[in-house]
Amino acid sequence: MENYKKFETTIGGKKVSVETGALCGLANGSCVITCGETVVMANATIAAKPREGLDYFPLSVDFEEKMYSVGRFPGGWRKREGRPGDKSILTGRLIDRPLRPLFPKDVYNDVAMVVTTLSVDPEIAPEPYAMMAASIAVSVSDIPWAGPVGSVVVGRVDNNFIINPSAAQEALSDMHITLSGTDQAVLMVEAAATEVPEAEMLAAILYGHEEIKKQIEFQNSIVKKIGKEKLEFKAREIDEALDAKVRSYATSFIEKAMNETNLEKRREIEDRFEELLADQFSEIWDESSKDIKAIAYNIKKEIVRDKILTKGVRPDGRGTKDVRDIWSSVGMLPRVHGSAVFTRGNTQVLNVCTLGMISDAQEVDDITDEKYKRYVHHYNMPPYATGEARPIRSTGRREIGHGALAERALEPVLPSESEFPYAIRTVSEVLSSNGSSSMASVCGSSMSLMNAGVPIKSPVAGIAMGLIKDKSTGKVAILSDIQGLEDFLGDMDFKVAGTEKGITAIQMDMKIAGIDEPVLKAALTQAKDGRMHILKEMAKTISKPAAQMSKYAPKIITFTIKPDKIKDVIGSGGKVINKIIEETGVKIDIEDDGRVMIGGIDAKMLDKAKEIITGIVFEPEIGQQFDGKVVRILEFGAFVEFMGKEGMVHISKLAKTRVEKVEDVVKIGDAVKVKVIKIDEKGRIDLQRIVPQ
Repeated sequence: MENYKKFETTIGGKKVSVETGALCGLANGSCVITCGETVVMANATIAAKPREGLDYFPLSVDFEEKMYSVGRFPGGWRKREGRPGDKSILTGRLIDRPLRPLFPKDVYNDVAMVVTTLSVDPEIAPEPYAMMAASIAVSVSDIPWAGPVGSVVVGRVDNNFIINPSAAQEALSDMHITLSGTDQAVLMVEAAATEVPEAEMLAAILYGHEEIKKQIEFQNSIVKKIGKEKLEFKAREIDEALDAKVRSYATSFIEKAMNETNLEKRREIEDRFEELLADQFSEIWDESSKDIKAIAYNIKKEIVRDKILTKGVRPDGRGTKDVRDIWSSVGMLPRVHGSAVFTRGNTQVLNVCTLGMISDAQEVDDITDEKYKRYVHHYNMPPYATGEARPIRSTGRREIGHGALAERALEPVLPSESEFPYAIRTVSEVLSSNGSSSMASVCGSSMSLMNAGVPIKSPVAGIAMGLIKDKSTGKVAILSDIQGLEDFLGDMDFKVAGTEKGITAIQMDMKIAGIDEPVLKAALTQAKDGRMHILKEMAKTISKPAAQMSKYAPKIITFTIKPDKIKDVIGSGGKVINKIIEETGVKIDIEDDGRVMIGGIDAKMLDKAKEIITGIVFEPEIGQQFDGKVVRILEFGAFVEFMGKEGMVHISKLAKTRVEKVEDVVKIGDAVKVKVIKIDEKGRIDLQRIVPQ
């Protein structure tokens, strides 16, 4: 414990402590952050040697949700945490995205960041503290890095911004903005909002950035006291003579390719060029191919960026504010509940909407208190979407992230469960991708929901913005509706989704050390213009929800019974409800508060199931009259079934005159009219037969 240190600060009015030196002594950097009863631990490590043959930085970030942190057993028969859930993966991405741009280039040593929840108070979300812990762990380590970064969540209740809001405040907030940055600029934004105008979103981001500046100051004070000396990594240097030779040979070919606005033709030129390049430098290709390819990449990047900055012309010939041509269609799949194809340039997404009972909703098994998700969006991008020939693999982190982004974008416009008692699933199948497929998924989802007859409040569209910034001059170009090449060679991927009224979701990632307020403001304004254009194009195909749902979609009727009657409807071991389901072919959900939802295709069977259930829970009153049927006859009277109940007509109440034998008046199966004359403490019902005049 001789290296143990504790530091304290305040974030959003809450006391936060950072402890180092007591745990995880073999990690390159480690810390434990505590806020209230929420405790997270971060550990950063780096491999001693670089991995051979890599041309990318091998950073891995894992957010480990431990069920013990909330005092619960993991689900499943193994009772052990398994592969990370979507929430863990999404939080890992939140940590990764602001860390990655600040690592030096030419580092090919594996770097691993593991953040673990040790204790979680349901009122204090661990995510912002996990992000801060990751920054501190790598900052105090010997791993080279240009941090630290600060991270906060910004909410808003009654027009007042809140830093790292509690769960109770989150429930009232009209926005949830996860924000990371340096003391100079914003690096990462992940936002969900209920149609918040651009000016208010910008104000929230800037408010959060002020808190980040305080975090940076606090983290720097920790680094000053306990930070290790950073390891040195020598940047890979390319021989100047080789650089000159490749440039002399390759520049004209690359310029020709970059002047071709047709994507397929440009790819053909580039493919031929790679073969020519390998042939031209065949004598040194084996030992220098990596450097030669790097030089060619640099030329390509310089040409594209210069053309945009100096001429305002992009690789496909568009201006900086132009949106690619849009084509869309709905209802092309006859058996599904809703479908749409949204095409923008070479990016095309098929979205399919499926409706189900609330019991079809996705069950949630993580450290949150959420039990199920009523709406889910799944995003799939098979290899053929980018022209690749390889096997389909399991869903990756990128697909999960894109699906969650589209999900956040649509959630604010969905009808409430009471208005529309359905579970909703939309699936985006990316058919062709050349940039902004996640935003095409938002557009396609909005259209397929309307095609399915889901009464969404407003259509939602999304657009991806890009940035080209000249380091030497500071000149900036903001690009609307970026394509793949611009994303690959640019400095920013800024996705904005929303309605005509305002923003519903944002995802921003930087490849440079952040952007300042003027650029952020200009990007939001330009994104709004692009979004309005896209919404108008979508409206040409479908502008409001369909009046009728698909005949293949389940019809759902909803009503309420007394909670103490639920057991009567279910019956011992489920016998009663299973019999109803068997007779009618419907699906029945019963909530603890007494809400009953009956779903099925056949309207007559829905009504029949409802009639049976209402009969079971019906409570007759003395004096009420009913039509019934004789079901049993005993020596002393007849038992009559009515409204799902059974009562007895004593032999003395069968007629106005004396009856010697019950069978003299009624037989089993006879229809009779009866009146309730008594209900005893055990619920037994005495009836009187109403004799026809």
